[in-house]
Amino acid sequence: MREIHPEVQLVFRAQRELQHRIAEVRERADGIVARRPSPSGLVIPEVDCLGRLTDLYLAPGTCARFDNQGLAADIMAAIIESTADAKRQFDIAMNDPANLPRPLEELVQEWRAETRPDQQLPNSGKAEQ
Repeated sequence: MREIHPEVQLVFRAQRELQHRIAEVRERADGIVARRPSPSGLVIPEVDCLGRLTDLYLAPGTCARFDNQGLAADIMAAIIESTADAKRQFDIAMNDPANLPRPLEELVQEWRAETRPDQQLPNSGKAEQ
């Protein structure tokens, strides 16, 4: 069986590193949830980092307290505020310098340094005669 060329191994290693970084960003984004109450305090929506409504809490008696337009306005105000809060949380989480990974170029340079310089490179062509 032929050996894999060290440069190809570096590419595979970089690919795995990028996959891990993408997974970390997704996990960070999935953890963002905003719950901001409405002006009346009777409605609390739950919004994720993409601005999707994931849950909606209405305090008991809320529907009886408002007419249709008033209830819709209260719900929409809470959703708008929660969406803005989720966006703020997302911006902070994604732009925090503590969360920035090391540049991939630095990692590749380290990985190259780990390979032995005296190592014979695999030959993928015809055997020399």
